[in-house]
Amino acid sequence: MKLAIHYPNFSFPGGNTAIAPLLAATARAADEGGATTFTLMDHWFQMETVAPATEPMLEGYTGLGFLAGITRRIKLGLLVTGVTYRHPGLLAKTVATLDVLSEGRAMFGVGAAWYEKEHHALGVPFPPLAERFERLEETVRISRQMFSDDDGPFEGRHYRLAETLCVPRPIQQPGPPVMIGGSGEKKTLRLVAQYGDLCNLFAPDVETVAHKIEVLNQHCADVGRDPAEIEKTIITGLDALGDTDTFLRTMEQYAKIGVEQVWVGNRGVDDPPSWATEVCERVLPRLRDI
Repeated sequence: MKLAIHYPNFSFPGGNTAIAPLLAATARAADEGGATTFTLMDHWFQMETVAPATEPMLEGYTGLGFLAGITRRIKLGLLVTGVTYRHPGLLAKTVATLDVLSEGRAMFGVGAAWYEKEHHALGVPFPPLAERFERLEETVRISRQMFSDDDGPFEGRHYRLAETLCVPRPIQQPGPPVMIGGSGEKKTLRLVAQYGDLCNLFAPDVETVAHKIEVLNQHCADVGRDPAEIEKTIITGLDALGDTDTFLRTMEQYAKIGVEQVWVGNRGVDDPPSWATEVCERVLPRLRDI
């Protein structure tokens, strides 16, 4: 099983001047330690389930561009981009730029968006859920087209592009892997089956994730796709360092149902670079054997 590291918290001693060096040191530790993927959130305000909205939050793609210049191997992405945050043509251009500047290490994570407070606060339209899913599907289609050699128009219900010109194209072809975030059984997992290279499932327990994978497999059958083409990943709240043996035993159970990568995060960590180093040294070697 592969290890991904998520960095959702920017509230550390030292204030704003500490944000960049701590983020850089953590990403380097993950990169040098052998983690597969490093992700940031895509929010304008901190999530209130983590800390007050007034706590620090970086703009996601600016953060990834910064990390692209100081890492060498690790894949970089957002967990995940809200479809409402950027026009899809500009979003695809941004992801393509990240892939070029990282020399082929971008991951395109995208979802339907949910954080209504930040939309209202900054004056960004927040359509009803059904419309956001329609926009999500069109956004993925637009990005696929822009990553390809098809520069023609795109005509959708919500978006109309006269040209889908994107030069330079991503280094990865047919484009950075698309991860559609979320576990919704009717819409999200159907979109994963149709368009995704990866899914990312919340993991409260093995039984729940097993059920979600079964639903995804059925959607794949419905659209005529081999479910083995989709990498199954989870994000867990388990403490990988607090009780490593229990964590790894749990990951063994997830691996048996087809999970290939797990995200762990630095929430509640005082020294994120040291935490990332320790996770890579203590947990990753045993995780690779699962």
